[in-house]
Amino acid sequence: MYKLSINSHFNIEAERTIAAGLLINGVKRDADIKPIQPGIYHVIENNRSYNVEVVNFNGDEKTAEIKVNNHIYSISAKDQFDILLDKLGFSNLNSARISEIKAPMPGLVLKVFVNKGDIIKKGDNLFVLEAMKMENIIKAPANVTVGKILIKPGDKVEKGQILMLF
Repeated sequence: MYKLSINSHFNIEAERTIAAGLLINGVKRDADIKPIQPGIYHVIENNRSYNVEVVNFNGDEKTAEIKVNNHIYSISAKDQFDILLDKLGFSNLNSARISEIKAPMPGLVLKVFVNKGDIIKKGDNLFVLEAMKMENIIKAPANVTVGKILIKPGDKVEKGQILMLF
């Protein structure tokens, strides 16, 4: 099951089941969907025709922008795991502020890719840490601005040692 928010105004529940097919807010929907081109579809539902284009899709953030008959809609989705995290009070974990990065293992710093003041996006390379004869590229855990770099190439670090401040 998915909970969808459309333009942060309309909320619907969508579910695809083997027995009932597509359910929108618990009501079975029969739509004829034909792909025209990648990301462009023609949909007929209840004798109405719709031209649908996927303008933007981000699977990691579960967001999309679609154009239906030249009207753009912003959609954000939550799956059953997101819903469970909300119920347990863990829904803000992804937006937690990161203030530091610690060494995940003891090793030797081979290269540092960032400088103080750099604005880094989640997943960007921060530095290379050699451990047990393997080079490990340590990546940014979130979108951050580098505040202070406490390491330089050639430094030996211990597990849990603070290496950078954001």
